[in-house]
Amino acid sequence: MKTARQSIVTSTLAMVAGVNKHFTGVASVTIAGATYTPASLTSSLQTLVTLYTDVETAEAACKAKVAAAKAQGEPLVALLSSSEAFVRATFGNTPDVLSDFGLLPRKPPTPLTAAKKAAAAEKRLATREARHTMGSVQKKSVTGAVSTTTTPALAPATPAVAATPAVATPSK
Repeated sequence: MKTARQSIVTSTLAMVAGVNKHFTGVASVTIAGATYTPASLTSSLQTLVTLYTDVETAEAACKAKVAAAKAQGEPLVALLSSSEAFVRATFGNTPDVLSDFGLLPRKPPTPLTAAKKAAAAEKRLATREARHTMGSVQKKSVTGAVSTTTTPALAPATPAVAATPAVATPSK
């Protein structure tokens, strides 16, 4: 898929080729109010090509670096996390030692006030009601409704009467 930059580079290269072919005998050309020699026009257009190709190259290099960082970074981030856990397990919550490793001590959890506990209990009950969740004792009281419709009984299968073979009488 061509990008806009690639299209501009293609157009610019074609323009440079045209200038080199058709403006060789011309001393100067006035374009957009500025006067250019064929060499300076070619040089300016070539600068545009160089800028856009450098951007394409830099983007490709950036994409490669990002892919490498994703591939190699995940195990290293896991190593960092494990190292932090090791340091915390080894040195506890000692602020001086943790700061040497660039870590902050963990804050103790703040106890909830009575109002916050009551609000949490109300919220918990409302959630259980909305989701129709029950505890194990409540589940025992729920039984399924049994339908009392009867299905018609099948008629007993009658055995097939075996046909008695005809007895042939001897003819005289």
